[in-house]
Order: sequence, then structure tokens, then C-alpha cells
Amino acid sequence: MKIDLTETTASKINKALVEGRRAVGTPAIGMVLTLVIVTDEENAYDALKAANDASREHPSRTLVVIKRVSRSPRDRAKARLDAEVRVGTDAGTGETVVLRLYGEAIDHAQSVVLPLLLPDAPVVVWWAVNAPLDPAKDPLGALAQRRVTDAYAAERPVEELTGRAESYTPGDTDLSWTRITPWRSMLAAALDQAPCTVTSAEVEGEEFNPSCELLAMWLASRLDVPVTRTVSAGPGLTAVRMQSSGGTIVLDRPDGSLATLSMRSQPDRAVALKRRETSELLAEELRRLDPDDIYAAALKYGVDRLGDGASAPAAPAAEGSAPQEPAAKKAPAKPAKKAAAK
Repeated sequence: MKIDLTETTASKINKALVEGRRAVGTPAIGMVLTLVIVTDEENAYDALKAANDASREHPSRTLVVIKRVSRSPRDRAKARLDAEVRVGTDAGTGETVVLRLYGEAIDHAQSVVLPLLLPDAPVVVWWAVNAPLDPAKDPLGALAQRRVTDAYAAERPVEELTGRAESYTPGDTDLSWTRITPWRSMLAAALDQAPCTVTSAEVEGEEFNPSCELLAMWLASRLDVPVTRTVSAGPGLTAVRMQSSGGTIVLDRPDGSLATLSMRSQPDRAVALKRRETSELLAEELRRLDPDDIYAAALKYGVDRLGDGASAPAAPAAEGSAPQEPAAKKAPAKPAKKAAAK
């Protein structure tokens, strides 16, 4: 069921939510959190679809905040709020409110969202695009216990990681970090199977992919070894190679779906490492609302500490995007540590 409201208010939206639930025969819906999505009109459909899919695991009230651009000075000076209320099958397993803000209302989105939050329930804010430099200090981010960004959607993804490290506040996270969860799990399991001393590592992946840098920083921060970042044609992460006292450990995924784990004295094993949909990434992040200390440690290690390797020829990735990052980066050497327990 959909209810369209033009030039409305938060109280009228709340009233429409109650009426909608009664109309579909569900006056009480068990929702575990409020998910606030900040996006633009271009990306709103994909973001909302991902949230609806994630709601199967985490029933929630989803508030989509779309800041519309006003073309004339008169329109920019006038505050206006339009809303679309969705309940029942049109809203996944929760309920959805699409908020379109115009004029001065754009600068006061938190005042619109605050009355619509579920009482006594956690709040998660996800910036699908155009995340602020400091999510915790953003007016909407200040309402949330968990703030989700995506460096991959930024114009300069790798540079975005440096800004995220400088402004990090417990509760911040990034979908670029979530994308490497299966890689981290598989590499940790490989080291547990064959306890050894890792002496160096190499992370290979496509350029302008912050997940590659995050994985390299995670290895460097946890193992205290030199880590080299090399560039491949992709898709995404393509390989991790670790030199150890027990031989070379290689996790190679050339096609974006099936990987091969190779270890000395053991047969090669096929490992499912498919590239996951945004809905799966979002659902994973909604499972935990406490600070992610491992992400914080990897992020604060710093992209610049990955080093002074040779640079690739400079060329823009897309219209007006950042110059290319170094093709190979190496972290300063530190004493190697046993990795089996990490």
C-alpha cells in the first residue's frame, strides 16, 4: 500500500503510517531499528531495493532522505516536504517513508527525521552516495548509533580513506570494509590451519578500489610485515599472496566468483568468494551495532604507510576523477609475528 503526501509534515506522515498499518491488517509490526538512507534521486531506487532486501533479516522502519535541488531563488527560499508512505508488501518486511526535501528544508533534514524515528530502537544512517567528511558530526549522523558510508562511491575512493581515518568516531563503518569480510575470514582460517611466521604479503586488485587498500592495511596492522599493493585488471580484489616460514600462501580469485587457495604440502582448494550484492553487505552491517575496533585499527594504519612503491602512469579513471594511485605500495618492514592466533 502506498500513500502520497504533498507539502506535508512529520505529524501527518506518522498518522499515515498508522492508517496504512490498519488498512493492511497489521496494526503492530515488530521492527528492530530505524534505517535512514541519505541519497539522491538517481540512486534512490537501488538504495531502497537493497534496504528492502536487507529488511527480510532486519525488519525496520526505513526513512529515505532525498534532497532535491531547487532551480530558482524563490524555490530555494521556500521549505517543502513531500512524502511517500509504503506499508505491507510495498515496504519489504517493515515500513518505508520516502522523504523529498526542497528549499530550506534541505538544511534541516534532522528536524524532519527525528519525529519519525522508532522509539527506543537503534538508529542506523547509511549514505549511499555523497557521504560527509565527518559522519558523526553530520546532523543526521548525530542521531545514529551506527553510521555507514561507502568509499567506493566517492570520486576519489582511496583518498576518501584518509579522510575517514582522520574523522573516525566509534560507530563509523564502510561498505568497502564489509566487502572484504570473506577474504579476511579465509586468510585467517588458512593461517590457523598451518601455523607459521608471515614475512611479507601482497594484495592485488583493480585500481581505485578502496577494499584493496583496506585489506592491505588490515594485513599490515595485524601481522606487522611489509605489504605490497599491486594493480590488476580486476574485477575487484583478485589475489593475496603471503610469504611465510611454511611456504607461500596464495588466495587467487581471477573471475570475481571462485577462488583457489594454495598452500605448500596441501592440495589446492576451490573457495566460493563471489562479489556480494549491496543488500548482503547492508544486512551484515546491521547485525552488529557496536564499534568495529578491527576496522578502526586498519583504517588508522594509513594508506600513506603502505609506502613508496613505483607509481603507475597517471590517467583519470572516469570523467574528472582522481589521478591514479601508486601501482605498488609497500609498508615499512617490522618484525614478523606469529599469525595463527590473529
